[in-house]
Amino acid sequence: MERIVIEGTPKTPTISFDMASGHLEIRGRSIPENSIEFYKPLVEHLEKYASKPQANTNVNIQLEYFNTSSSKCILDVFKKLEAIHKGGSAIVINWYYEQDDEDMLEAGEDYQAIINIPFKMVEVAE
Repeated sequence: MERIVIEGTPKTPTISFDMASGHLEIRGRSIPENSIEFYKPLVEHLEKYASKPQANTNVNIQLEYFNTSSSKCILDVFKKLEAIHKGGSAIVINWYYEQDDEDMLEAGEDYQAIINIPFKMVEVAE
């Protein structure tokens, strides 16, 4: 199985997805010029992964900020994960937010309300 790693920049998050271990991590800032193009490789890898997912998939999201177009792309990623989850693979999304960042906590709760996958809200010190 493949692995995708996209190194982060000041405008884009670091994305690491190891299909062999079922571990996906997105962290940093997500304000790319073209969110759809930026997230496209990850969405394509998730489509491949969906055909033969691991029994357990662990997703860690630790974003300090994301813009509106990124939020749509993140939702698309979650919808791919939801389809895998409905197929019988166990998925847990760990949504990390800083102690005083109520906006990021609310964003995680909003996704949790839309997507039918277990979410864990994980508070981290600043």
